[in-house]
Amino acid sequence: MSNLIFPADSTDLRVNFSGPGSEDLASALALSPQPLDEADVAIFCVSAVDGFAPGMTEDWQRAREIYLPSIVAIVDLEKSEIDFEDMSAIVGKTLDPVITPYLVLHSAEGFPTAVISLETQLITDYTLGLKRTIESDPEHKELVAEFREEFLEQIESAGDEPFANALVFPAIPTAIHIKLGLAEILEWLRKIPSRS
Repeated sequence: MSNLIFPADSTDLRVNFSGPGSEDLASALALSPQPLDEADVAIFCVSAVDGFAPGMTEDWQRAREIYLPSIVAIVDLEKSEIDFEDMSAIVGKTLDPVITPYLVLHSAEGFPTAVISLETQLITDYTLGLKRTIESDPEHKELVAEFREEFLEQIESAGDEPFANALVFPAIPTAIHIKLGLAEILEWLRKIPSRS
């Protein structure tokens, strides 16, 4: 399903997946799920339709106790009336505050089709499952300026390697059927030091 490949120095990364859609996400990323206590990083899938899986808050708390870097993949955005920003806020109140490195751009029909990076301000368009990175226009930059400022402040105030040190938790918009979010998740997984 995915043509995204880990760089050679990340192939030994052990990833725990939990929540609705986690099996599909693991498959799309070509990764074998690992037990939480043996993982280098955890990906918690939260559905914009069904919410949190039973036991997720306990697993999240366990990940915090062992300082396990964690990503929240917000799935089912294409099926929900709740948008990514609102779902990220719900996650922040239920688990821990999250950072949002990307914002979602929608088609005319309201479906998620692209993300804009708050760090680079580049747009990655996944229309029809084809990944295309383009420059954002001034209107997009203006629309995300406040979000970008907040994101950059969060990263800066969290210190060195805040994700690898389990100090910040990125929420990533994910629509597996068009591959939206897969490259973005891999980008964050690459921030975890290799064990080799």
